Amino acid sequence: MATTSVCPAPMTATSNGSWDGDNPLHHSLPLIILQICLVLVVTRSLAFLLRPLRQPRVIAEIIGGILLGPSALGRSKRFMDNVFPKQGMTVLDTLANIGLLFFLFLVGLELDLRSIRRTGKGALAIAIAGITLPFVLGIGTSVVLRHTIVEGAHQGPFLVFMGVALSITAFPVLARILAELKLLTTDVGRMAMSAAAVNDVVAWILLALAIALSGSGSPLISLWVLLAGIGFVACVAIFLRPVLAWMARRSQEGEPVKESYVCATLAIVLAAGFATDAIGIHALFGAFMVGVVVPKDGPFAGVIIEKVEDLVSGLFLPLYFVSSGLKTNVATIRGARSWGLLVLVITNACLGKIAGTVIASLIAKIPIREALTLGFLMNTKGLVELIVLNIGKDRKVLNDETFAIMVLMALFTTFITTPIVMGIYKPARRAAPYNHRTVESSDMGSELRVLACFHGVRNIPTMINLVEISRGIHHRRLTLYAMHLMELSERSSAMSMVHKARRNGLPFWNRRDNTDHMVVAFEAYRQLSAVAIRPMTAISDLDTIHEDIVASALQKRTALILLPFHKMQQLDGTLESVGHAYHLINQRVLRHAPCSVAILVDRGLGGAAQVSSSEVSYTVVVLFFGGPDDREALSYGALMAEHPGIALTVLRFLPAPVENLDQSVEDEACIFKFTSNSQPSDGSLAYEESAAADMAGIIAAIKNLGRHNLFLVGRSPPAVALVEKSDCPELGPVGSYLASAEFSTASSVLIIQRYDPRGETSRLVEEC
Repeated sequence: MATTSVCPAPMTATSNGSWDGDNPLHHSLPLIILQICLVLVVTRSLAFLLRPLRQPRVIAEIIGGILLGPSALGRSKRFMDNVFPKQGMTVLDTLANIGLLFFLFLVGLELDLRSIRRTGKGALAIAIAGITLPFVLGIGTSVVLRHTIVEGAHQGPFLVFMGVALSITAFPVLARILAELKLLTTDVGRMAMSAAAVNDVVAWILLALAIALSGSGSPLISLWVLLAGIGFVACVAIFLRPVLAWMARRSQEGEPVKESYVCATLAIVLAAGFATDAIGIHALFGAFMVGVVVPKDGPFAGVIIEKVEDLVSGLFLPLYFVSSGLKTNVATIRGARSWGLLVLVITNACLGKIAGTVIASLIAKIPIREALTLGFLMNTKGLVELIVLNIGKDRKVLNDETFAIMVLMALFTTFITTPIVMGIYKPARRAAPYNHRTVESSDMGSELRVLACFHGVRNIPTMINLVEISRGIHHRRLTLYAMHLMELSERSSAMSMVHKARRNGLPFWNRRDNTDHMVVAFEAYRQLSAVAIRPMTAISDLDTIHEDIVASALQKRTALILLPFHKMQQLDGTLESVGHAYHLINQRVLRHAPCSVAILVDRGLGGAAQVSSSEVSYTVVVLFFGGPDDREALSYGALMAEHPGIALTVLRFLPAPVENLDQSVEDEACIFKFTSNSQPSDGSLAYEESAAADMAGIIAAIKNLGRHNLFLVGRSPPAVALVEKSDCPELGPVGSYLASAEFSTASSVLIIQRYDPRGETSRLVEEC
């Protein structure tokens, strides 16, 4: 009796609902929604768990895909039949490939051919060696695999696919790793990025060749595919590039890019994908080529990235990793022979990349440690590797076992990059030792250097107004290092990260977007004042950005680091946190700073705009309890008092009999120096004393002062806590009260910590 196989009925889009007895998982829309949510939860959870190991998110996404596939959860038939049924895979694969299509468009958009043309001979030699040797070893590995587990595969396509798979360097993943390790602006980082960009272009050319060869097997058809592909590239360069350049020219700085231009560009990406798929290469190549020819100057490319990246990278791209993971069955690697082949593939992949890069680096006279670092960095795999493997699997060039071996190889080589590079290469940022690490000890005739950090536009007016009254116009020069703190988030594109990081330490108004508010504010202040401004940009993960601040302060030999409080004033006068990460930044800088630190609680010093020097009219109060922090605050207040627009009041709380006689003597000397040197005839300086020692008495004495523009206080004065409970211990017992709504909603506060050479100073920068 003959048996007939029944194909499952195609899925409809939506269900009638569970109450009607209809299973939502039997319909494509609710099923794909469940799949997307599950993928996001699994991959983001893994990314969070791997974050302490400083692994790129692609690692979590590859592992998540494998866990959801037949290697782990997919071993359950019930799970696979309900969550990833065969009849629903077409929808999943289509969405995943649409996401991949636009992601490859973004990769092309981030690739600047001009920077590749400017690649030095050293980086070019490293790139060529890093491709040639692993490609040769990949061909050798393919010979072994064809005689063991891939019998019957077409020789030509299999050789090329294996060569490409072993010779690829994942450019976006490498950029992320370099940024995490703060190596982007080092010589090693620049060399690695230049070589990886060349490698990326060559890899795509080789992949196009491999796809052309993996067709029907006819050499004539493969030749036609290659010629048609070359013709497509020529058409894009000759006809499409001028159209995109015209749209880019009509997108002016400071004006929104027209929605019709964005829509037209995305439609061109899809049309180019259709064209290359019809040619027989792959839809990805069309999207990639469109991204390459989009002009990189002006706001057009940046707006396209901003509009497309979050949806593509966050939502659709993880589906591709799951689609790949569903094809990866680690259980097919069984027996000594299979595991031996896995070791062989990993060994050849690492040996080819690392040895080729190291040899070329040594010939270019790069030191051995930097050469080894370059070798491991260039061994990074990632999404492009998975694309190659999936195309090979779909074209029946790779079988299940070979595919699983290659995926594990890509995972292993990328996973080991960060820990090994951290172990063998720790660039020491050297700085000369210096003495002027506090405002108090600095010679009045010397230059005062201040590192002022800010998160965004709202911090700037108060920062500038504070610097204006700090410049000591009678005795000393002031140099301001204005550091813009920018978070290196997961959504930052690889090339935009590179461009941003290469601006570190350079004026941030050297960019083309000169309409930026930060640019206007600092440029105007620099032209109107005698303050020398040195703009800087720190781009890093918020967990480690304090290292950039500390290192910059030491390298620039600053006497004071000025930090914005992590809470911003709202319209109703309350302070609202901008994020716990910024709270931790301040605490870490206080712990590791190589100089004095001041935290500014901004309540609108001078209003929302910058105040010119002739219009400055502020009242400033220094609360002096004693101790090194208060002495530093008093010294800073005395510096402000030199400005003709400042009226300074010093309120000293008389100390009780002290145990530390040395501190008492230093306090008296500081007060005596202040009162003897600061005797203006216009009454702009007042000195008062209070015997209050308990919480109620101190609060009453402070309130009796009335309203003032700015209060200065030490972080750790010998005083009782003025608030019962504070969530900001970095402000100290008095600063916490001054920053509370109970005290004021109009007075800004500056909490100062004096540099202590005996404290916990981080050795982030070697002093020589």
